[in-house]
Amino acid sequence: MLSYRHSFHAGNFADLLKHIVLVEILDYLIQKEAGFEYIDTHAGAGLYSLSSVEAQKLQEYAGGIGKLDAEDFPELARYFEVVGSFNPAKALEFYPGSPAIANFFLRSQDRAWLHELHPRDYELLCENMSGSKISRVQRQDGFAGLNGLLPPVRRRGLVLIDPSYEIKSDYDRVVTYIVNGHKKFSQGIFALWYPVIDRRTIDKLQAKLIKSGIRNIQRFELGIYADDYARGMTSSGMIVINSPWTLFNKMSQVLPKLAQQIGEANSGHFKCDVLAPE
Repeated sequence: MLSYRHSFHAGNFADLLKHIVLVEILDYLIQKEAGFEYIDTHAGAGLYSLSSVEAQKLQEYAGGIGKLDAEDFPELARYFEVVGSFNPAKALEFYPGSPAIANFFLRSQDRAWLHELHPRDYELLCENMSGSKISRVQRQDGFAGLNGLLPPVRRRGLVLIDPSYEIKSDYDRVVTYIVNGHKKFSQGIFALWYPVIDRRTIDKLQAKLIKSGIRNIQRFELGIYADDYARGMTSSGMIVINSPWTLFNKMSQVLPKLAQQIGEANSGHFKCDVLAPE
């Protein structure tokens, strides 16, 4: 299925969580001179105009990035710096997807591997990354592409996995590919995004990861409501394997504030915990 397009959802509350975590990890990785590789299994178009027909149809950004004031979140200065770099006129006109965020951090010694299957989003991704000499854009199933890229040549890296979950089997596939990928690249950082629509599905996904024996697994969630099957996606989460030592403390500080800010009717939701210790 290729119906999902992230342009309808760019900058929403789920993007906040995913990209705050992404920024923190990338900022950590560049603290060392040694190069690293960034692998994005479901890259999307890379950069989104919030004035586009798609973004304006649902205006989900208004309930996400649109609710935040950088002055209220000094802990997220780096995140706002990244977003601001795509909005030189100061007004929020563009929202960067994960490829554009990664490109903000990547240096000449680093490499990015970006996968996208949707034909139009693949074209847009190629256009948006055309100025990058260190990014490789591939029209390929990201899961299949991941298998051939691990272990990375540079032996340092981040794998971001965030399918749309249009296909229900993706909940099982992400676990399979993370477990197999971890066997090849046990020292790598793996970051998995997931939507909370049916908590039981997420509980099963997390139980499988815990049962796999992989260590050092952390969970972060952010949502506008606590679990409510009637409301669709009320929260989303990030599972991070081999998290930078700085990430848990940062998220434990900022998630309560974010939940309060974006929550509907004072019902904001967050989680910040360890699924499997080191």
